[in-house]
Amino acid sequence: MYGVITQIKAVQGQRNALIAILQENQQGMAGCHSYLISRDLADSDSLWIYEVWDSKAAHVSSLQLLAVQDAIARARPVIGGLGHRFETEPV
Repeated sequence: MYGVITQIKAVQGQRNALIAILQENQQGMAGCHSYLISRDLADSDSLWIYEVWDSKAAHVSSLQLLAVQDAIARARPVIGGLGHRFETEPV
């Protein structure tokens, strides 16, 4: 198992727009057990993404999907930056 926890900072006031884009492609990614989007309660522009995958390779492969590439392209204008990123081994 492979896990990723990522903090994404939206452009000020655009967090809900970013959530909407990220929610579109949560289904049907091979090897994905969990893709959870959470609002940061201490930072009104930040999100935390919690992902659990069969393997790191499955996660990397998902980034090649056309739907994921399209979502990334549409999300770029409302992403203000990336914060922390942690790789984990879910048990």
